[in-house]
Amino acid sequence: MSPPVKDGPKANEDIDALEVRLIDEEGGQVGVVKTPDALERAASVGLDLVVVSPSVSPPVCKILDLGKYKYEAQKKKSEARKKQKTIDVKEIKFRPNIETHDYDVKMRAMRKFLGEGDKVKVTLRFRGREMVHQHLGMKVLERVRDDMDEEAKVEQMPQLEGRQMTMILVPR
Repeated sequence: MSPPVKDGPKANEDIDALEVRLIDEEGGQVGVVKTPDALERAASVGLDLVVVSPSVSPPVCKILDLGKYKYEAQKKKSEARKKQKTIDVKEIKFRPNIETHDYDVKMRAMRKFLGEGDKVKVTLRFRGREMVHQHLGMKVLERVRDDMDEEAKVEQMPQLEGRQMTMILVPR
């Protein structure tokens, strides 16, 4: 059985470099010192020696409280996760002979979705003999595009897939 894998930065006895660039507890540069001396100095103040920049030579170590350091890093990570926005694709379905009021209701919903930062997939479905009149469907999609010109731009131009025509709009 292998030993448990430690997460987070290397600290105290886990530091395998012979020399480290040391930053003291107040944040002042001490310079390059031998690792045992740096460990001794950290122990004398009652804090931990933590590697903050392992990729440079010699690694940069700081004297600080490891528990507090991990807590702050975790807080920063969760704060970043809170701020990120996932972009969803919302779908609005139309018909070639849609009435004015129905069209307005769908446009209001589309404006709301775009205002929230989501993409909108406009789907126009043809039924039965409506397939013969694809130009009517194209007119509806062009009307949507023209009405949404200030709020959105077309990411994917209208294209026919089987019995439906689709177009994707993204917020400006």
